[in-house]
Amino acid sequence: MQTDPHLMLFQRERRRLAGLAYRMTGSVADTEDILQQAWMRFAGKPLAGIDEPARYLGMVVARLCLDHLKSARARREHYVGAWLPDPLVQDNAPDAEQSWIVAEDVGIALILTLDRLTPEMRAAFLLRDAFDYSFEEIAAVVGRTPATCRQLVSRARKRMAGAEPGPALPPEQSAPIVAAFWRAARTGDMQALMDLFAEEIEVHTDGGGKVPAAINVLRGRRRAAGLFVGLARKRHLPPPPLPPLRTINGVPGFVTREPGNVLQTTAIGIRAGKIVAVWIVRNPDKLRHLNENAV
Repeated sequence: MQTDPHLMLFQRERRRLAGLAYRMTGSVADTEDILQQAWMRFAGKPLAGIDEPARYLGMVVARLCLDHLKSARARREHYVGAWLPDPLVQDNAPDAEQSWIVAEDVGIALILTLDRLTPEMRAAFLLRDAFDYSFEEIAAVVGRTPATCRQLVSRARKRMAGAEPGPALPPEQSAPIVAAFWRAARTGDMQALMDLFAEEIEVHTDGGGKVPAAINVLRGRRRAAGLFVGLARKRHLPPPPLPPLRTINGVPGFVTREPGNVLQTTAIGIRAGKIVAVWIVRNPDKLRHLNENAV
């Protein structure tokens, strides 16, 4: 049986394209929709008319992402509470279609910083610095001149400075910190939490208005610790055992079922032995890609 050359090319580039789409949208469902749209456009185009199919596919995906971001802006303005990207749990890709989620460097802090860029700036920056497209190719995607695209990339680089994740801690160093956080948060141990948290810690909780969650980002270790102490007091239950540790967007964390049967992912950013960020996703719309063995 003869293999479709379009399909072979597309499957070969799938991880790269998915990495671009996820960094642009922060959404697993939108990434998959965009890849499907890109495939439909590519499948019907004669290969003889495409000089470099891999680069062509990247430009198609980037254009689709730009269209998506522009149409989604109004919806995002009305989003309830803190927004976080869909969590990528490394050992819970439910099928081969989502195998890309274990392959890309997609740190949460990076996605949040990208999200503060304009759609055109975001596309220009990613295409140039992450995928090595020329300014002429970028101009064809964003509808600006090459000179303007060079300026977009320069401004984006300044805003992105410091957003790249540092080297990941080996599990033998991160696991004890995560375990200590679990115990302190579940028992409401204020002092233990204060000792674990960096002074500049941020806690983001994304419920999307669908389930209870903190509306604002909490900054500072006393406010952050107070949140977890308050949650522990409301549970009135002995702390359950530490769940299996997972890798979520490149950092350690865990997946749990909370009161009310709410599925939740908790990702923990650690720097210099202190917890600098806790990213909690509770919005059920952002957890649909996790399979039934997630907890």
